[in-house]
Amino acid sequence: MHVHLMSMPSATIAPNARTLRLLEAPVLATLLRLALPNVLVMLAQSATGLVETAFVGRLGTDALAGMSLVFPGVMLMQMIGAGAMGGGIASAIARALGAGRRDDADGLVLHALAINGALGLAFTVAGLLLGPAFYRALGGDAGALAAANQYSSVVFGGAILMWVMNALASCIRGTGNMLVPALVIGGGAVLLVPVSPMLIFGYGPVPRLGVVGGGVAMLLYYAGASVIFAAYLRSRRAAVRLRLARLQGRALWDILRIGLVAALVSLQTQIIVSVATSLVGRFGTPAIAGYGVGARLEYLLIPLVFGFGAPLVAMVGTNIGAGQQQRALRVAWMGAWLAFGMTEFIGIVASLYPDLWLRIFAQDPAVLAAGRLYLRLVGPAYGFFGLGTAIYFASQGAGRMRWPLIAALLRTVFAAAGGYAALTWTGRLAPVFMALAAGLLVLGVVNAAALVRGAWFGPALSNR
Repeated sequence: MHVHLMSMPSATIAPNARTLRLLEAPVLATLLRLALPNVLVMLAQSATGLVETAFVGRLGTDALAGMSLVFPGVMLMQMIGAGAMGGGIASAIARALGAGRRDDADGLVLHALAINGALGLAFTVAGLLLGPAFYRALGGDAGALAAANQYSSVVFGGAILMWVMNALASCIRGTGNMLVPALVIGGGAVLLVPVSPMLIFGYGPVPRLGVVGGGVAMLLYYAGASVIFAAYLRSRRAAVRLRLARLQGRALWDILRIGLVAALVSLQTQIIVSVATSLVGRFGTPAIAGYGVGARLEYLLIPLVFGFGAPLVAMVGTNIGAGQQQRALRVAWMGAWLAFGMTEFIGIVASLYPDLWLRIFAQDPAVLAAGRLYLRLVGPAYGFFGLGTAIYFASQGAGRMRWPLIAALLRTVFAAAGGYAALTWTGRLAPVFMALAAGLLVLGVVNAAALVRGAWFGPALSNR
């Protein structure tokens, strides 16, 4: 395979109807039209994870705690594959289409597969080799550690399927088409509802696989969705098409320069969760399970905000590719405030009525007590998570990732280092959760302040 470091720019062509809507249609109406199917499908996809968690919870506290130990690693893959590298893929395609470079946009599809395929294999190796020691370091022992190792071996063993699916879906979203990914992912989520418990508990000739069954069901889902996305990208209906081509250094870098920085941001989130899980683990397995169940609501916010984030990447990237900087900023702020309102509402409700969420997954009083404490202290800060994450996605579209990375690093200092210091000084769980809330506040405020002060195009344009 030949790798060229430079290539001639492709011929400029007139934008198609879908691209024109991103460039000219009213911002709020266009954003909502694109976000609605995306939000619905992200809810459906998250619901499958919740269904899986609810059924695993019936296997006992050890199984639930084991799944909680693996969950940060699984979410790291999802956040990098769909959110970080996915954002880099969608941004590169959107900017190419906005500038009328259709051939370049087509070529990016194969490059997206090459990047995500390589990362998927890397996560498989890391998960299988390092997983057991990592789960033990987080506080897993005995039955919880055994369950974590079983679940991890399946999920990481087939990790490449998740990465391929996310690469193909991101290519489609980069064109401004949110409906096809929504239909495929939403349809797969519906099928998972009966398949997951069937594999977990067994039914008829299907053997009882226990905690492993949920992982097997997810891999089947990723494989099916990948085949459908690939077929769509080979059809004439797609705005970009999957075709064989030589890998080019310029195209790889166009994705990686955004995706790698975004991956560092995702890594910061997982560092926080891992450190918090380790700190909470000092209070016992029920505390780990309670925190894991409570933190799942925070993780649910990620796909919700991603519902707005994917359209933000496409709209911002397309407008910047076309030289419409002011419109790109309007799109970013509209998405940021919509995400803030949605996530803050969820956080307030969870803080006031934590059992509405917690009792879906657990009934153990000790597990419920830890979960209630987490939601009451951290829930009110969820809006700032939504605000900062939406600006992070918009910044991917703009190709400006410096301040989202700085904001993520500062969040890590407040949440992880602050949580460790709080536990050391007080020996209590509540200050650890207060430090996590402070980290979310910092994430939102720093990202918003950077955008106000002209992080993308300078203060003159930002204040216009």
